[in-house]
Amino acid sequence: MDPAKFRDPLVTAKGEERAVVALTRLHTVWFNTGSLCNITCKNCYMDSSPTNDHLRYLSLPQVENYLDEIAVEGYPVEMIAFTGGEPFMNKDLPAMIEESLTRGFRVLVLTNAMRPLHHRREDLLAMRDCHGDALAIRVSIDHFTRKKHEDIRGTGTWEPMIEGLRWLAVNGFNLNVAGRTCWDETENEARVGYRAFFESENINIDADDPARLILFPEMDMAVDVPEITVHCWDILGIKPETIMCATSRMIVSKKGADGPVVVPCTLLPFDEEFELGANLSQSAGGIRLNHPHCAKFCILGGASCSPN
Repeated sequence: MDPAKFRDPLVTAKGEERAVVALTRLHTVWFNTGSLCNITCKNCYMDSSPTNDHLRYLSLPQVENYLDEIAVEGYPVEMIAFTGGEPFMNKDLPAMIEESLTRGFRVLVLTNAMRPLHHRREDLLAMRDCHGDALAIRVSIDHFTRKKHEDIRGTGTWEPMIEGLRWLAVNGFNLNVAGRTCWDETENEARVGYRAFFESENINIDADDPARLILFPEMDMAVDVPEITVHCWDILGIKPETIMCATSRMIVSKKGADGPVVVPCTLLPFDEEFELGANLSQSAGGIRLNHPHCAKFCILGGASCSPN
C-alpha cells in the first residue's frame, strides 16, 4: 500500500476531494457482540480469535439502550444484526435476539455454526417457533470443499460447521451462506461449486441468489487499492446511497472505553477516526471513505454485509 494514501480524510494522496457517503436512511443497526471467537481464521479482518478481547462483550442492557433510542427517535430501522467474533460465545446473545424480535425487528446473526451455536439450539428453536423467518442465520463457509475451508479456518473446523448447517436446514431456519473469493476461480465457478455442495447436503439455498449465497471480496491491507474521489461515482456508475454506510451503523464496545460507541459499518470496528459518538443520533453525519476497506470491499468489490 502506498503510504501516502488514506491519510487525510478530506483529500486523497493526489490532492483530489475524497468521496463522502451520507446516511440516507438508517435501515440496519449492527451490534458487534465481542471480538472473541472459538477459532482463528487466516485473513480475518477483525483478527478475531480465542484470545482477542479488544472488543468487549456487549450486554443485553446496552443493546436495549440502543433499541430504546431507535424507538424514541423514530428511526426507520428494519433490521438488527449481530456479528463478532463468534456471536454465540456471548451469553446474552439469545436474549438480545429475542428482545429485538419482540420489538418487531427482523434479525440477522452471523456465525461459523460451530460449537457455540450448538449450545444454543433450544434457544434458537424457541425463537424460530415464535418468530419464524424474522430470524435469519448466516453461516460462514469459506469454500465448498473441506480442504480449502480448513485452509482458512483450521484443521477440524469442517465437520462442526457441517453439523450446525445441517441442523439449521433440517429445522427450517431462514438460512443463508457467506463465502470468500480468495480462490483462483470465477464467481460462476464458485456458485456452481456451492450449488453442488448444497445439493449434496440437502441444503435449500439457491446458489445463484446473491442474497442467499454472499461471496465476499478479500480485504488484504498489503494490497494497493485506489482512493475513492467524488468523481468516482460517475466513473464507476455507482450511487453513494447504495453503499453500506448509507443505511447502516454498528455498535462496538472497545476494551478500556467508558462505554459503547457507534461506527459506520462492520468493517471498521477499531479505527478511532471512524468513531461517530456514543449514540445513533451522533452518527448521522457523512462518512469520508478514508480507508482501504472502503475502496476494496464496498466500492470496487461491490460488496455489503447488509442483508439487502
